[in-house]
Amino acid sequence: MAAKIKYDAVKAGDAIPTVTIDHVSRPDFVRYAGASGDFVPLHYDQTFVEAAGIPTVFAQGMWTAGCLSRCLTDYAGAGQVRRFKVRFARQVWPGDTLTCRGKVTGKSEKRGEKLVEGELEVVNQKGETAVKGNFAVAAA
Repeated sequence: MAAKIKYDAVKAGDAIPTVTIDHVSRPDFVRYAGASGDFVPLHYDQTFVEAAGIPTVFAQGMWTAGCLSRCLTDYAGAGQVRRFKVRFARQVWPGDTLTCRGKVTGKSEKRGEKLVEGELEVVNQKGETAVKGNFAVAAA
């Protein structure tokens, strides 16, 4: 798949497409568990989490990272992602609304490939950061 972005048209500070996930739900976590094989009870078993002193189930970190990765694939195309690193900062709870966003921080050329680099984050409806990360995508 060809790159969706043109290297010469991109500059530091440019925003990448925002992805919003309205009203995160328990079924989101269960579907992800089925797809990924991540059946840790913290993500679907209310009795288990209450016994552990946690008020309710919460999202798998990689579910949230997957939501964030949509920014990159919408921006550059799935085949163009060269680096996607994340750090988890807080849990995502049922009922949260997430905004996945990012910005370009620079450009470089490595091994004959033009790269656009930047920062990413997922924030909840309170403005709290759940995931932070960085990326590099290939550009035409």
